[in-house]
Amino acid sequence: MRITTMEIRLIWWLIPTLIMFCCGVYGFITRKNMIAILISLELMLNAVDVNFALFNRYLFPGDTEGMFFTLFAIAIAAAETALAIAIIINIFRQVRNVDVQGLNTMKF
Repeated sequence: MRITTMEIRLIWWLIPTLIMFCCGVYGFITRKNMIAILISLELMLNAVDVNFALFNRYLFPGDTEGMFFTLFAIAIAAAETALAIAIIINIFRQVRNVDVQGLNTMKF
């Protein structure tokens, strides 16, 4: 099996996105601060967005549908981040803590 130069370029882009995604998963699992968890989640979403653009370029070089889907995903991620930060600020006003462990004190 012969590897072409396009596949080598694809691998050189997939390795950093894999590292980004794994760092995001590690941060999401190990962090207790909600802001750090949100940053880890955004890191995972950005790795996926880069992969969308990468595979669109690799599989359909002349089409731009994957690029538009990536832009749409970035816009959705920005809206999700704004909403999550608003929720975190509201939780901080109530509990005075942004640790996930401290949310047990917020009972009805």
